[in-house]
Amino acid sequence: MRYFVAVAEELHFGRAAARLHMSQPPLSRAIKQLEADVGALLFARSPAGVTLTPVGTVLFDEARALLDHADRVRLRVSAAAGVATITIGILGDGTDPGVARLAAAYRRHHPGIDIRVRETDLTDPTCGLRAGLVDVALTRAPFDETALTVRALRSDPVGVVLRADDPLARRERLRLAELDDRHWFRFPRGTDPVWQSYWNGGRPREGPVVRAVQECRQAVLWNGTVGLAPLGHGLPAELTVVPLIDMPPSRVVAVWNEGDTNPLIRSFVQIATTAFGR
Repeated sequence: MRYFVAVAEELHFGRAAARLHMSQPPLSRAIKQLEADVGALLFARSPAGVTLTPVGTVLFDEARALLDHADRVRLRVSAAAGVATITIGILGDGTDPGVARLAAAYRRHHPGIDIRVRETDLTDPTCGLRAGLVDVALTRAPFDETALTVRALRSDPVGVVLRADDPLARRERLRLAELDDRHWFRFPRGTDPVWQSYWNGGRPREGPVVRAVQECRQAVLWNGTVGLAPLGHGLPAELTVVPLIDMPPSRVVAVWNEGDTNPLIRSFVQIATTAFGR
């Protein structure tokens, strides 16, 4: 049923297989076996893509209800054995309005759960997930995704943070090459190299080492350093951000350890998808 729901939500066998961390052939075989058990086709397959048949639409509703019920049973059993808890890692300062919507919705859905939050600096994009300090992280990609499951929630355009009196601050948009002669803020040695490369615009840079959002802002304010940041976040009046036209967007993601079937995590991801999709 989980395989079926994944295909029904993605409407693409390849994406569903990637989401389930499996190859496509066994997923296709599992769906064909389910169709044989049901006695009807669940998906209409064509070169244009995959769509649910009327039978598949009915099963989709029932399957989601069945899986939700199974998760509630698991939660009740866990609660009977002790207080159920979930530890959520959040990157940076957590001021994104999507975080507030997610927190409110998650509390409504799980009023009896002990929710713990671990806010982390910019040196660990998985917020302590690999070290076992959190169950699920709300962070930004890209980073090394080995043995992790990642769900994209939103994409934000990226700009360069400058002092408001910087000559480049008067521009409507910039290219990365126009910043090559500037000092950039950098992360400490040992920081995830994929993460480091992205925020350094794809090449090694010189400049001060920072760990937190406030340190980044102070480096720009005091030293004239430049650095990248998602658009749409509030800045002090002394700073501004100019969009970069050749920088790929920054993805807000939920990430958890591959194979972890904790229903609290599954619920977190579902609620986060809605909260950040608005």
